[in-house]
Amino acid sequence: MASFDALFETLVAGGQSDWDDKAQGKNTTKKAPKPKGKAAKNAADPVSPTSPTSPLSPTTPMTPTTVKERSNTANELANLVKSDQKMLPALFEKLKKASLQSSSSSRLGAMFCYKSVAALVGKPAEPYLVEALPDVLERMSDKVKNVQNAANDAAGAISGLLGPYAIKAALPGIIAGLQSSKGTQTKIGSLNLLISLSGPDGQVGPNLPELVPIVSEVMWDIKPEVKALATDAMGKACMAVGNPDVEPFIPVLVKAIANPEEVPECVYKLAATTFVQAVESPALAIMVPLLVRALKERSTPIKRQAAIIIDNMAKLVYEPKEALIFLDKLFPGLENVVDVVSDPECRNVATRTLETLNRIKDQAAAVVSKDTESPEAVVKSAMGGAPEAVVTFITNVVRQLHASKVFDGETWSKVLCPYLTNYVNAKEAEALSQQFFKKCGPTALEEEEEEEDEEGEDLCNSEFSLAYGSKILLNTAKLHLKRGRRYGLCGGNDVGKSTLMRSIAGGQLEGFPDADTLRSVYVEPDIPAALADLSVIEFVFADPKLAHESRDEVTRVLKSVDFSDEMIVGPVTALSGGWRMKLALSRAMLAKADILMLDEPTNHLDVKNVAWLQKYLISLDRVTTIAVSHDSRFLDEVCTDIIHFENKKLRRYKGNLSHFVKLKPEAKSYYELSSSKLVFKFPEPGYLEGVKSRSKVILKASGVGFTYPGTKRKILTGATVWCSLSSRVAVLGANGAGKTTFIRILTGELIPDEGEVTRHPNMRFAYVAQHAFHHLEDHVEKTPNEYIQWRFAGGEDKENLDKAARQATPEEEKKMAEKILYDGEKRQIEKVLARRQLKKSYEYEVKWVGKPHDDNSWLPRSKLEECGWLKILQKIDERDAAQHNQLARPLTQQAIVKHLEDVGLEAEYSVHTQIRALSGGQKVKVVIAAAMWSNPHILVMDEPTNYLDRDSLGALAGAIKEFGGGVLMISHHSEFTDALCQERWFVADGKCVPENQPPEFAVGSEKLEWKPEEETVDASGNTVKVEQKKTQLSRKERMAREKNRKARLARGEEVSSDED
Repeated sequence: MASFDALFETLVAGGQSDWDDKAQGKNTTKKAPKPKGKAAKNAADPVSPTSPTSPLSPTTPMTPTTVKERSNTANELANLVKSDQKMLPALFEKLKKASLQSSSSSRLGAMFCYKSVAALVGKPAEPYLVEALPDVLERMSDKVKNVQNAANDAAGAISGLLGPYAIKAALPGIIAGLQSSKGTQTKIGSLNLLISLSGPDGQVGPNLPELVPIVSEVMWDIKPEVKALATDAMGKACMAVGNPDVEPFIPVLVKAIANPEEVPECVYKLAATTFVQAVESPALAIMVPLLVRALKERSTPIKRQAAIIIDNMAKLVYEPKEALIFLDKLFPGLENVVDVVSDPECRNVATRTLETLNRIKDQAAAVVSKDTESPEAVVKSAMGGAPEAVVTFITNVVRQLHASKVFDGETWSKVLCPYLTNYVNAKEAEALSQQFFKKCGPTALEEEEEEEDEEGEDLCNSEFSLAYGSKILLNTAKLHLKRGRRYGLCGGNDVGKSTLMRSIAGGQLEGFPDADTLRSVYVEPDIPAALADLSVIEFVFADPKLAHESRDEVTRVLKSVDFSDEMIVGPVTALSGGWRMKLALSRAMLAKADILMLDEPTNHLDVKNVAWLQKYLISLDRVTTIAVSHDSRFLDEVCTDIIHFENKKLRRYKGNLSHFVKLKPEAKSYYELSSSKLVFKFPEPGYLEGVKSRSKVILKASGVGFTYPGTKRKILTGATVWCSLSSRVAVLGANGAGKTTFIRILTGELIPDEGEVTRHPNMRFAYVAQHAFHHLEDHVEKTPNEYIQWRFAGGEDKENLDKAARQATPEEEKKMAEKILYDGEKRQIEKVLARRQLKKSYEYEVKWVGKPHDDNSWLPRSKLEECGWLKILQKIDERDAAQHNQLARPLTQQAIVKHLEDVGLEAEYSVHTQIRALSGGQKVKVVIAAAMWSNPHILVMDEPTNYLDRDSLGALAGAIKEFGGGVLMISHHSEFTDALCQERWFVADGKCVPENQPPEFAVGSEKLEWKPEEETVDASGNTVKVEQKKTQLSRKERMAREKNRKARLARGEEVSSDED
């Protein structure tokens, strides 16, 4: 067998060729002497090595004359080294020099040898091949095509040899090949290598912090083919993130990196996402490019949202030092926001985020300082005699095992021993593997253990983190559930109670048993729009989990909660709120859940049905119940344990709510409304002309009756009640008795079949519906501030425009079209434009059909009512009342922020958070605030306690007590109504029976002193004096009025005595 040196010289033989000169741009046009004799014959040989298609010339007796011969030489050399692996360092040192030679023969031979060594020597050569990877990738851009092809083959062979935990060792070569100075083919080869390594084992994931920045840059390469391949490589590499929450967003994130115009929408989607997996460095690395771009956006809200996401994602990191990967990249953008952005709130958010990052940076530095030895030092100390390439390679494999959080020492041995046995025996290799594992292996962070309950069967014992968009809810919290226990989930609004239950039901919690092992059912009473046309029984079968149930079983369960045969086949939309909750509970009963999750189960339920629900839940000895409820009596009766949100953790307390409050006195607000420290404030009602006392009736229903179209049941008959500014009325009755229907009649949403509803012309309602979220369903992409601006723009409440009481009937329209006698001729009224005071009543400006505006006339209210224009007059009354209110309360962002803060919604959520990202309690606050914007005189609330926590309930009760207007409420929350309402209306059997209702014409009641607004604040924050209306005319004005009156009489015009 030929010697090592001889084989190597043969491999790289060939010297400088004309092809090399052409590739380097040298002049090769000089004519050679014309060959003679035998030389001339050789020159005509078609296999001559001087052919310009081959880099193998000029030759020596040892020079291979074909590509195949040179490849065979490479194989011989690889087999020689395989027999004596001590030659590996010398071989690769020579190959490195050969790959950099100007001779294409040397470069080609080196690439052949790399491929042969990878194929024939295998694992022992892996450390050296990885070290040679940058040179191989560089040769992919070689000027000689044969060298390019050989380099591609060599890279493929090396890629096929690499073990899953050798990726970190190959990373420097890939990153070097993606630098902007590299050739196009080198970049393409590097990206293809990255794609080949991005397999299902997910080992690329821990390396994303290093890969994402460089690949992001290549995604902006000027070459379209490089740009497209980089985008593909980024998407495939990022799928190894190891975070199920982030994986669905990877296409959006990659698209946003490639297309900056997609950044705002991506930020909003990210802000409205529930995160339940622990956030580690790979996930952070993927989001860094997006967040960096977002901080550079021109839009201040996007910058602010990005700062909040950064702040919260940093807090979710399991180990502080893992946040170091993105700190340095994000500091400049955040500092720029603090220095440049004009919005002070945005600057405050960025400042707070910087403080968080600096704190984490300090914590990470403290953790790093405790590390006594680095992996490099440990490996070098143990393998001091090994070649440097081997030590570096083993170090990178150890780092990859650590980053991949491999906690199993056996796996460490399985991965490391094949490399170590090339230098030590098998026993020593095993010992070294375990030494590296003990000194460099990952360690779980220690957590404070709470006392565990040993009794009962475990259902789950999970640890997870939870966030909703830009807010951290839970951080590495533990949840331990036992079969048959009934847990009350307690915490303030916005802590994540509903989000936690939805995440359990959706199978999103890390470590939580899957649906096949543990069946979880989340009970909610809302009817999806897609199922609104179904009957009750069809609605049950629409749940895929219940499709296999028999019709008889479904009917039996529905009847067990008092559904009649008629209701079972009736439309689901005809059910009241209480019946919808019972329907949702019926579906849960049929699902035979292991875990039953109830979100405000007593909402809409009357006392009888609440008692039934309590009895049913207590009877479930094999089902675990988790309930969120603001009904303290319900929690006291049902719960065996309380799970409390504390400092972004979950802590369990044995016993019911009363026992929990004894242990945690500061949580007394969960038990008593009066213990709430939160304060709501409602605006005072606007001025009402002619109302001098709080007891004067401003709303009255006289003999009201109503039947829904297409039904025979009379909901109401002969209902007569009245309200004043001092009213505090609780409307009580069983589910389906007609309480909500009666309220809707009073507010004008329904028109009574019998009787009438009268009210003061300038009176304004605030109506919070039973299913309060319906107010917001079409505006989920607006912020609360934007929603209120939209709703009241133009001076009118757009929620009132479609009320049935404001729509003219065909009979009224016919009467309105009739002509009337005016000024000696019959005229038809086209429309009513405005109103003005006329003694104790009003007169209205009308435009006549076919007449110019100059001929408009003013007619008294009584005349227009006779002509059928009553509903139009009411619209104008409401519009003028709203415009009068707008003078005192300008529709500006600053004024709306203050108004929302008065009902407990911070500026963070009112200005910068879309409605779709708000919790149920926050949405209710938005609905209440919007209803109260117009300074109403009567506040009507249908089930106002739904979704509000105990603190908010206490604050709402305090605001109602201090409110200067009247209040009507429907609620089954007896504690709430008993504390506030002295007057009650009992609705049952089609009747409404008032109790403790004051006389209609009360004597000696509290007098009112209306104080008109003297100043207001405009959009720029300036204080503006409000011009006050005159109460008396001056002598000059009285004389001018009398002169005008006489002139009109002289012209033959009608002049009403009311004008005096």
